[in-house]
Amino acid sequence: MNVQTTFVDSPVGPLFLAADDAGLRAIEFRDNRHPVRRGDDWQEGDNAVLRMARHQLGEYFAGTRRTFDLPLSPHGTDFQRNVWTTLATIPYGETVSYAQLAARVGRPGASRAVGAANGRNPLPIVLPCHRVIGADGALTGFGGGLPTKQYLLKLEGALPPEFDLFG
Repeated sequence: MNVQTTFVDSPVGPLFLAADDAGLRAIEFRDNRHPVRRGDDWQEGDNAVLRMARHQLGEYFAGTRRTFDLPLSPHGTDFQRNVWTTLATIPYGETVSYAQLAARVGRPGASRAVGAANGRNPLPIVLPCHRVIGADGALTGFGGGLPTKQYLLKLEGALPPEFDLFG
């Protein structure tokens, strides 16, 4: 199955998007810690899924979209996909801890494993791994970097505008 790829500009830098006919496969930040493995069938191009993703991401960054309505096709283990699907249930503008996310996926003692799956989320923003924070409220690990996590949480109103992790 051919995978089409493109880049889209965003307030957090260029985003790499990849999609096949089944759905969106990847969104990656410029300096992604865990890039999705690319196959020989990945090529620069365009398809309906990428057009929808670009449009909906634009609306999200403009503050007019709170949920995404895209066909998704993330590749991972059953456990990872369960964690990623559960991320989509965290409401816009809210956060949960890794322990709370572990409880939501039915594995209350598996915070570390849930954190590892969260860190390998191939569809950040759409599957909002940025909404998962430390138990003490600290902004911890994020594939797009902590400044990006802070930006996304401020955009959603989950952090007060004056909050500055670095200031």
